[in-house]
Amino acid sequence: MTLDDFPQGTLPADPVVPRVDRPSSSVQKITRAEELRLQLADEIVRGALAPGAPLDETDIARRFNVSRTPVREALRQLVASGLVEARAHRGAVVAQPSVDRLKSMFEAMAELEALCAGLAAERMAASERHALEAIHEELRVLSYTGNPDRFHEVNERFHNAIYAGSQNGYIAEITLATRVRVQPFRRAQFRNLGRLAKSQAEHDRVVVAIMRGDKQGAAAAMRAHIELVRGEYEIYAVSV
Repeated sequence: MTLDDFPQGTLPADPVVPRVDRPSSSVQKITRAEELRLQLADEIVRGALAPGAPLDETDIARRFNVSRTPVREALRQLVASGLVEARAHRGAVVAQPSVDRLKSMFEAMAELEALCAGLAAERMAASERHALEAIHEELRVLSYTGNPDRFHEVNERFHNAIYAGSQNGYIAEITLATRVRVQPFRRAQFRNLGRLAKSQAEHDRVVVAIMRGDKQGAAAAMRAHIELVRGEYEIYAVSV
């Protein structure tokens, strides 16, 4: 069963986690800035934009045929993720976190997501569990299609549902803020051969534990998942 099998209006809405990585401006500007951020992040992570390369707002706006406003917002988000450095009187340049820095970021991510998963196992309402299962099923179907970009989009909804299921808004907020910092690296690993199916299997262990109300099991499964994500990114980084 997929999300399309549910009658209209019967599926619970995805839990909402407050966004901390985007301003509350118009939807059109946010959407274009997000697209630019993802495109530039991909180019940085795969090495098409080398460390130290300048990122001129005017040049980027001309290249993507947009105004400088979404470019400026995309660069601001990339600075927050650590992929770009904003230098006084020099503008933005491509950065690359050190191995130790990236390891620390993933370590924090693993612990925060494990905390959310454990709390979700204890606190998720029945409707939230149903919504999580539906998203998990959608990811299962997508794991066969070989579309890493679409898988990434739904994967974010999956993790958001668990953050919200922790029933602790502050923890959900700081977990999301940390994910924003590592998102380009998490997204890159979906390009590894067979990674979508592996990610789905890892998710399955998390979901089963949450459905059973197994706090320790859910936390352990999520921690292991994020640690594997880091390993997959390292494999990706060597290959590009």
